[in-house]
Amino acid sequence: MRLILASASPRRSELLTAARIPFEVRPVDVDESPLAGEVAADYVLRVARDKAVAFGPPPAGALVLTADTTVVVDGEILGKPIDEADAVRMLRLLSGRWHEVLTGICLRGGGRESAAFDLSRVHFLPLAGAEIEWYVGAGEPFGKAGAYAIQGLASRFIDRVEGSYSNVVGLPVSRVYKELERLGFFATPPPD
Repeated sequence: MRLILASASPRRSELLTAARIPFEVRPVDVDESPLAGEVAADYVLRVARDKAVAFGPPPAGALVLTADTTVVVDGEILGKPIDEADAVRMLRLLSGRWHEVLTGICLRGGGRESAAFDLSRVHFLPLAGAEIEWYVGAGEPFGKAGAYAIQGLASRFIDRVEGSYSNVVGLPVSRVYKELERLGFFATPPPD
């Protein structure tokens, strides 16, 4: 059995590689806009499923993995910032407080589908305006839910994480592993 990661995210690829879960990449693209009134858990699960549908029927002997990650503060879904002002706004919302990171995953293949989400809580230190401007100017917030990358420069601003760290990066590896195991992906031992 083989695993196809239907994502162009280098972070998701790095996480699977680090866990020595063999995979190939075949990205898909879907509209990731939240629906009116949609709560975060429903949103990430819907988008992960939408990506699986957009991939099409999985090849014989393959499982397709899709995922979507979002940041939530005060019930507001923070997707990828559209410009510098949006990134600044998001970082001001996160400054000095807790927020949640949710990732929905969908595995599809062999006539089966498994969908789940993982939730982590992250605490930001209080950020001065100059720190926010510096971080946005560094360019890292763009293309990242919530306008930050925990594994990058933003690590200096985060003092606590509750739950899966890899979930905050973009893929809850332990949850993916357990779902793959349940679906029989590891019927043969993983490569060294």
